[in-house]
Amino acid sequence: MIITTGDSTSPHVIAQAQSLAKELGCLYTTRRKQSFPQLRKRYGDDQFLIMMDSGIRYTQIGQADLTYHPSMAFIRSKRLLNGESDTMIRAARTKPGDVVLDCTAGLGGDALVFSMAVGDTGSVTACESQLPLYVLVREGLRAYVSEVEEINRAMRRIRMEHSPYLDMLLRLPDRSVDTIYFDPMFRLPVHESAAIDPLRHLANHEPLAAEAVQEAIRVARKTVVMKELRGSEEFTRLGFSRVERTGSKLAYGVIDIVGNE
Repeated sequence: MIITTGDSTSPHVIAQAQSLAKELGCLYTTRRKQSFPQLRKRYGDDQFLIMMDSGIRYTQIGQADLTYHPSMAFIRSKRLLNGESDTMIRAARTKPGDVVLDCTAGLGGDALVFSMAVGDTGSVTACESQLPLYVLVREGLRAYVSEVEEINRAMRRIRMEHSPYLDMLLRLPDRSVDTIYFDPMFRLPVHESAAIDPLRHLANHEPLAAEAVQEAIRVARKTVVMKELRGSEEFTRLGFSRVERTGSKLAYGVIDIVGNE
């Protein structure tokens, strides 16, 4: 992956791009008005992370083009601020001060909603195995500014980890996290969600493993939650006994940890 900037980028963003490239061991290059195909021909890489004054963008030529934006999570977060309920938060029984591990960060939307729910006294860690997504979301959470300060603070509170979620779970002590959350890539796409179609190319498509669920049960104090399509056989296969349906085609399967229902 090549890290670069826009054609007109301020010096402090250029410095950030150079620092990020050094941290990740990626090539940094200035644009000099070169197109992405020209850069691919010169350096032999078709993946680019572009840092600009207006934000951060990931491009893979002919495959994906993603910019960090909280999207629907912003609307869900505003609803929480207005005292409205959220199905995911209700399913997880999330309270202020809780510790949450989002094992499949993706574009960070659900992590943001959890961060709003746990507040300043809680914590949310979001784990992402795919390097481009990890970097895009980590830097986006640091830099994105909305008109709602509470949501900005919730974004800054999220701690991103670049790791396969099973490796992360294996490192954690028993009963050290209140809620562990999985949102594996659906086997069948939800076609109404065309806005995240580019994510399907980047995301990890491996089904959620039973071993990971068992580790999550060991680590969780309160709930293990998985988002899937309504009626999915994954709920039964993996032992999610309680299912909270949403108003859409989605549902949240829940394993309540014994003694904490």
